[in-house]
Amino acid sequence: MKITRLTTYLVPPRWCFVRIETDAGISGWGEPVVEGRAQTVAAAVEELSDYLVGQDPRRVEDLWNVMYRGGFYRGGPILMSAIAGIDQALWDIKGRALGVPVHELLGGRVRERIRVYSWIGGDRPADTAAAAKAAVERGFTAVKMNATEEMHFVDTHDKVTRVLENVQAVRDAVGPNVGLGLDFHGRVHKPMAKVLMRELAPYKLMFIEEPVLSDHLEALPELASLSPAPIALGERLYSRYDFKRVLQMGGVDIIQPDPSHSGGITETRKIAAMAEAYDVALALHCPLGPIALAANLQLDGVCHNAFIQEQSLGIHYNATNDLLDYVTDRRVFAYEDGYVTIPHGPGLGIEVNEAYVAERAEIGHRWRNPLWRHADGSVAEW
Repeated sequence: MKITRLTTYLVPPRWCFVRIETDAGISGWGEPVVEGRAQTVAAAVEELSDYLVGQDPRRVEDLWNVMYRGGFYRGGPILMSAIAGIDQALWDIKGRALGVPVHELLGGRVRERIRVYSWIGGDRPADTAAAAKAAVERGFTAVKMNATEEMHFVDTHDKVTRVLENVQAVRDAVGPNVGLGLDFHGRVHKPMAKVLMRELAPYKLMFIEEPVLSDHLEALPELASLSPAPIALGERLYSRYDFKRVLQMGGVDIIQPDPSHSGGITETRKIAAMAEAYDVALALHCPLGPIALAANLQLDGVCHNAFIQEQSLGIHYNATNDLLDYVTDRRVFAYEDGYVTIPHGPGLGIEVNEAYVAERAEIGHRWRNPLWRHADGSVAEW
């Protein structure tokens, strides 16, 4: 079997898909994207195709190393996301060729289903509590919200008060036993992270995500000593080498690699195994499309330290298209009692609606994240 062509599709709301075709008539799909830089990642996929066309797609590990090591410069969000989507598609091909799901090729399932959580907003809190209550009414047992709006290095305590009021409103709406993740989103610098962590102690949080940017890993042990909840991070880390430093430094309880950014299924499996050796949990990051979620669930099926899965159904980014629009069987991600079943179909376990992908790719997108500024005019972290 030989690879004959790679084709990328930029589709609404902000996703990029790749289809890898072979001379055996078997195709595989992946989702290589950096949110806000989809065109750049698609260009990187096209460049990597020079290494891939004519090669046997079943040699996944070797092709991964060719893409990673063959270009001298390596790592970072663009290259690793391009590799990630290609890797997902290669695993999809391999599973389809053998008629088995990817998790079967990785040693078989350790679980039948995994808990999922719903994102409920929080950027400009007006109806966050109502969104949380609605998510619980739909069967979710855990939700995640952004903690705060833009926050300066040292900011005013009225912003801290608004954070606490918002979290309290969600707790009042859903009760004490629903899991509540609070995402600082890298918007908070260490001085204010210390203040917020002390104030958040009463709310029984499931985790605090990205309390500071991953640029400031040296702050994590100090923050961990103050945190009222497990600390989670990893969506802006891209390889086992990035995560090696996190695990060696300590202070992180949950890692959140994104298999559409962190080198795909091949690399993320290795990251998860490293974390397990440090008794660190896995909660894969996935605010993306159906192919990304399918790849995540294949990993959740085989990683013992996975405990919950992010998913994007109904989040505010998905205004023009949503998670299920691009698959032919919308039941594949049926959520029940706050869980989703690990897909059992061949490859990634989903069937992509190829005609609809091509139709929506004619529209495409140029999604960009918002640009925020502080009251003094300086650029704020979003």
